[in-house]
This record gives sequence, C-alpha cells and structure tokens, in this order.
Amino acid sequence: MTGLAISGWRIAMTRLAIVAIVLAAWEALAASGLLFRDVVPSLVAIVQALWRLLGNPDFYANLGITGAEIGMALLIGGFAGLAAGILLGANRFLSRAYEALVYYLGPTPKIIFFPVMIMWFGVGTGSKIAMGVVSCFFPIAISAASGMRQIDRVLIRVGRSFRASAWQMVSKIYLPAMRAPLVNGIRLGLGVAIIGTLLAETKLSNRGIGYLIIQAYSTFDMPRMYALLIVLFVLSIGANAIISRLGAAKSPRAA
Repeated sequence: MTGLAISGWRIAMTRLAIVAIVLAAWEALAASGLLFRDVVPSLVAIVQALWRLLGNPDFYANLGITGAEIGMALLIGGFAGLAAGILLGANRFLSRAYEALVYYLGPTPKIIFFPVMIMWFGVGTGSKIAMGVVSCFFPIAISAASGMRQIDRVLIRVGRSFRASAWQMVSKIYLPAMRAPLVNGIRLGLGVAIIGTLLAETKLSNRGIGYLIIQAYSTFDMPRMYALLIVLFVLSIGANAIISRLGAAKSPRAA
C-alpha cells in the first residue's frame, strides 16, 4: 500500500512539474518579444480574460447551444454507429460487403461534407448536429463491430438456446460483453463530435463556442480566444472522464 501511495505521489508530482514547465515556457515566450505582440499573451492577461468570460451570461448561452448540439450529435450518431457496428459484427456477409467502406470513410475529414449538410439542413443548428453525427458515427461503428467479434461465442449460443429476442440479445448479451471497446468508441466519438461541431460553428454560425472563438480571432482578442480554448479543453476532459468512469463502474448485478 505504501509503495502504491509513493508511486501515485510521484506520478502527481511529475504531472505538476510538466504543467509548471509548460506555463513557465509560455510566460517566457510571451515576455521575450520573439513573436508579434499579443499572439502569445501573458498568463495574467489570459486569466483576466477567463475571469471576464466566466462572468458573462452570454458565454453560458452559447455554451448551452454548443453543448446541446454535441449531445444530440453523440446521441444520434452513437445509436446509429452502435446499430451499424452490431450488424457488421454479427453478420459475416454484411461485414465483407460494407465494413471496408466504413474503415475507408472513417479517416476522411468530415468537414468536406459541410456544404452538403448546409443544403440538407440549412445554416442553423441542424447542419452543426449533422456534422457531429457524421463525425462520431464511424469510430463508434468500428469499435462496436470489433467488440462484437470479441464476444465469447458460448454466450451467444446460450442466448439463442433460451430463444432470446433480438432486443434481449443486444441488451443482455452483446452490450455487457462489449462494454470496454464500446466505451473507447464513445470516447473517440465524443472527441470527433466536438471537433466536427465546432468546425461547423466556425465556418457558418452566429452563436455557439465555435462562433465565439472565431469572433475573438477575427478581432485579434487573443486572451479571450485562449480563455475560450481553455474552457473547452477542461470541459472536454471532464466529459471524457465521466464516460470512462461510467464504463469502468460495475453494474449492480455484477457487484
């Protein structure tokens, strides 16, 4: 127990040291004058901008809009990706026919689909949600298909021997058995959903965090832009940690 505590303490101190080094290097670069003024603002200026940002009600309204868009994108894209992954993982013919397309389209930059999304869903919230859906669909589908192939075949035969319905097979056997790869897929899907939604907001929008970031950039308000990026970074880490905890938590039955 003592060894584990010492190891944990060393890890925490190493992380703090890395953060301190990065902050010191940033402050030194800001004071050096090597770059154009305000391109790398001082930490004091960024903290002041962050304080003003957190005290602005308009920021929370835009944050709510972006959060709702990302949440809807992850919900729709997640269910679609899960269904596609289960079908590809369970049916060998569908896997051979379509899974290669999923793998090929997965790494494609989804921003190229944005003009199509604008034509289909307009310039409002719909196109941003659609970008998030397209972005998160592929990692979740690929992870679900991979997880299906890792399920012990004995579990599947047991379910079929009890004449379980398709929904019962999914809810009682498939999902619990493929929890780990599915959680990883959702984490990746969340990350790319955030990227896709924010990129769409920066391209064509008058609200949302992406709009605020590009607005700060356009007016060369660098402290405010970095403050927005910091908030977005912290919220993304928090959402990722929550998903990881939910995936790692034992179900009441398992406990």
